[in-house]
Amino acid sequence: MSGKLTTHVLDTAGGRPAAGVRIEVFRLAGGTREPLCEVETNADGRCDGPLLHGADFTAGTYELVFHAGDYFRAAGTPLPSPAFLEAVPVRFGIAEPGQHYHVPLLISPYGYSTYRGS
Repeated sequence: MSGKLTTHVLDTAGGRPAAGVRIEVFRLAGGTREPLCEVETNADGRCDGPLLHGADFTAGTYELVFHAGDYFRAAGTPLPSPAFLEAVPVRFGIAEPGQHYHVPLLISPYGYSTYRGS
């Protein structure tokens, strides 16, 4: 069985899925930060496919960067200048690449939370 990495973003301040959030995916190794892909959430706050899967999904350390400030500005949410949360990096480890790793983000202009989902 081949594992995969997925995510979704929920706007907890607005009580809705966060559509149009740009997410960058990086692999971290040996002091380098390798860009792997860039995606945008759909109307359901999810990506249209896995961020990584198959041979691209290996054990190691990864980082997702969620561009929250751009999302809130596009949604018409008033933000201070500078925004409290502009980009939210979530760094995590993949120990078992045969499994499904789901890393959701719950976001508001002034806070966020994440966890390993299923």
